[in-house]
Amino acid sequence: MRICVFGAASALIDKKFVDRTERLCESLAKRGHSLVFGAGATGLMGAAARGFKRGGGRITGVIPKFFREDSVEIIYDGCDELIFTETMAERKQTMERKAEAYIIAPGGIGTFEEFFEVLTLKQLGRHTCAMAVYDIDGFYDGLERFMDEVTDKRFVNPTCKSLYSLFADDEKLIDYLENYTPPTTPWHELKNG
Repeated sequence: MRICVFGAASALIDKKFVDRTERLCESLAKRGHSLVFGAGATGLMGAAARGFKRGGGRITGVIPKFFREDSVEIIYDGCDELIFTETMAERKQTMERKAEAYIIAPGGIGTFEEFFEVLTLKQLGRHTCAMAVYDIDGFYDGLERFMDEVTDKRFVNPTCKSLYSLFADDEKLIDYLENYTPPTTPWHELKNG
């Protein structure tokens, strides 16, 4: 399965996040899965790519041309396929089109935006892919509290929380992706808060 991994591009993050992401992605590759990602060489993007490479998986990187032209980010040089886009929006659309499952690793603003976009698209019935939030060292505890709060206050339909799952354990995350069954709730029932 083609797995899109969203995660931090920062080279400044704690090594524990990098090591865990590399190990998870190596395990996924050894099980026959491939990677679609933002083509970055640093942070958790780079960790995902190195893990998939070490595990023998195919790697597709997607990155806007201006990242190369303006040296915004170091591009991972081990991609089997490298796709250049005109815009950030096109980058996300390309990754989304190629993805058969999503892993949301720890990250910053860009990762949060990617998570909420694919969650919204799933809520609207635009895809039925598995969405695994990779909760290394409690990174996403605050997100879960926030989602509980907005659900309790009726801004978000409670069923929407079932559209993704949170995992601290690698094997449970892999099992979820490999045995995922899409929800049967009609999308219009998920739209109401």
